[in-house]
Amino acid sequence: MGVAKATIRAVNGLTARWAPTVEGGTVFSAPGVWPLLALLADGAGGTARDELADAVGLPADRAGAAAREFLSGLAALRGLDSAVGLWTKRTLELREAWRAGLPAGAHGVLTGDAGADRAALDTWAAQRTGGLIKGMPVQVTDRTELVLAGALAMRTRWLRPFHEEPLCPETGPWGERTLLGLWRRSEVLDRVGVADTAHGFVTELKVLGDNALDVHLLLGEEHMTPGQVLAAGVDVLGRRCPVVPGPRLPFGEAGPGLRVVRERSTRPRPPVLDVTTAAYDLTGSHDLLERHALFGLTTARDDRAGHFPGVSAFPLAVGSAEQAAMARFGALGFEAAAVTAFGAAGAGIPQLRWLVTTVEARYDRPFGFLAVHRHTRLVLAAGWVTDPEPFREDEEVDLGRT
Repeated sequence: MGVAKATIRAVNGLTARWAPTVEGGTVFSAPGVWPLLALLADGAGGTARDELADAVGLPADRAGAAAREFLSGLAALRGLDSAVGLWTKRTLELREAWRAGLPAGAHGVLTGDAGADRAALDTWAAQRTGGLIKGMPVQVTDRTELVLAGALAMRTRWLRPFHEEPLCPETGPWGERTLLGLWRRSEVLDRVGVADTAHGFVTELKVLGDNALDVHLLLGEEHMTPGQVLAAGVDVLGRRCPVVPGPRLPFGEAGPGLRVVRERSTRPRPPVLDVTTAAYDLTGSHDLLERHALFGLTTARDDRAGHFPGVSAFPLAVGSAEQAAMARFGALGFEAAAVTAFGAAGAGIPQLRWLVTTVEARYDRPFGFLAVHRHTRLVLAAGWVTDPEPFREDEEVDLGRT
């Protein structure tokens, strides 16, 4: 992925700043927003230009080129589909320099027929995400002069799949529920580690996909907020906090949801990592204008004046800005998508002769996740799991334990 490290840091920085503002179980994607903000910054003027540049994390005069490089880099990733679309009224004249910076074929037309335009935008969103997002999260009215949208969808299959089984937490928010649990065992202990962060310890488990798209599961101490846990995950990616890897964990309670046990066995075996977690299927809906300062849209939303002279001589303001997102984590793999739019046991007596070590990671209370491109450490999606998938009695279960 040929993207500057400064851009990766800027996008991950937006993830870290967004995380403390989310509430409840949800999913969001900073890469679904960032290039659109950068393109808007490139065409903005005055205070709106400065605010958008601050949100993007790059100077405004570099934002457009960085957005184009970023989108090109995303297009090169296996398992990831991305697109940018622009629709304008026929009467809106765009600055050629700004329009030429958009991907080829991105420019469409708003007909003025709200129903037809709505259907066309919804179709675009569904097609660009493989049906994971059904509609465009923007309202089109007779005042809408321009719609700028981005779509992002990722899919990966686990290198080592999970086995499905009932998960019945004894305590905590999920106590007394029977959840669709996922279990697997491996001899690769460095997939798990405990990070010492500013707000507490966080257990990080890396679940590797077959196309370098991975999911990092994050379980913090019980007093930590979702934003603190997710931001800690971004800090771990940026190597800004110390992490004790699985092979070096002490015996006993080693971190949140993490225990290292040594026990006698009838046969020798190397140390293993046992993982138990919950399947989840999340959606998220975000009104970016509710967090206008975070996204640099405070001035840009003021419709008493135009703020994008580099886009068009016609006065434009951001009238709506929303993102719809989803994420699904199962036994075989993971998929996530976002569309963002701006408008503007045995028998017998055992011979226990050997001591064996097991690292047990258990995610049986609310936890966070980051979907990450392995080589660049770009966070593609992030979320917080509060309502995992229930176990249904009619489902076939493969316990698969050995």
